[in-house]
Amino acid sequence: MFNGDSRRRIVVVTGAAGGIGAAIAARFAAEERVVSLWDLDPAVHDTAAALTATGGATADLGGTGTAHAVGRVNAATDDAIATHGGDTGAAPDSSRSAADPRAARPESAGATGASVHGVTVDLTDADAVRAAFDRLTDEHGRVEVLVHAAGVLVGGTALDLDVDDWTRCLTVNATATVLVTQRAATDMAAAGRGSIVVVSSNAAAAPRVGMAAYGAAKAAATAFTRSLALQVAPLGVRVNLVSPGSTDTTMLRGMFGGTPLDEAAESALLDGDPAAYRLGIPLRRIAAPDDIASAVHFLASDGARHITMHDLRVDGGATLDM
Repeated sequence: MFNGDSRRRIVVVTGAAGGIGAAIAARFAAEERVVSLWDLDPAVHDTAAALTATGGATADLGGTGTAHAVGRVNAATDDAIATHGGDTGAAPDSSRSAADPRAARPESAGATGASVHGVTVDLTDADAVRAAFDRLTDEHGRVEVLVHAAGVLVGGTALDLDVDDWTRCLTVNATATVLVTQRAATDMAAAGRGSIVVVSSNAAAAPRVGMAAYGAAKAAATAFTRSLALQVAPLGVRVNLVSPGSTDTTMLRGMFGGTPLDEAAESALLDGDPAAYRLGIPLRRIAAPDDIASAVHFLASDGARHITMHDLRVDGGATLDM
């Protein structure tokens, strides 16, 4: 049972092994908080250790995130908006969850006084999610901030999409969102305060050839999140979305050969592709993970105390709407 310092805010960041999720975790690790990093990828423990050692600096986090197979619940997938992508055939590894004694490692205090630890958990498993929340609450207290950044990109056109890919994409991107935010919002509502930020995608609002399942799954997650926000607003809980566009992560680079984007690849993203009905980026730059982290950190903070049910696009104007 928790008997510690209740003044320290408890933050959960899912999909925190690399990419956007790791950048978000770094923002909170730079403050005096308990930061719990959740991911299916065991590399989340390495990310937690790096943040502890650097006090939230991201220099040692691999920059663009941790490489991973499509189908795994982690961060680096949720950033990539491109015209193509592929499935490696890897299925989610549900063999290790928060119920597994190997799943969570002892936390350590960072240079800023933050307490950072990693948890290996399958976010599509309701029992595993429940166990992860129960353990964190027992050891540290109630979660006050949840950032759900986990997701997976599955390629395929509407006519060619495999039904198994469709199911996996919906399960990871939509069902996991329901499981994680539902539990967090319930606990926050009971306490009368809390903030949830879900990292969605601008693909939820703009159709893209080759991203039929991903766009649909993110649209489902977005719609659910907005409904949740409406329901819990009178209970003192704020729920918002951040929807990135093309972001320089391992997944995005993987679509262009796995190396840093060359001039041709970057131009393809900035200029768009009329043949694929894909818009370009008016601001003429590809986002860095920290650009997304800045938006998330603001919406989770008390500085955004009168903002809820908002979907903030962080895509350089790529969706051309409000």
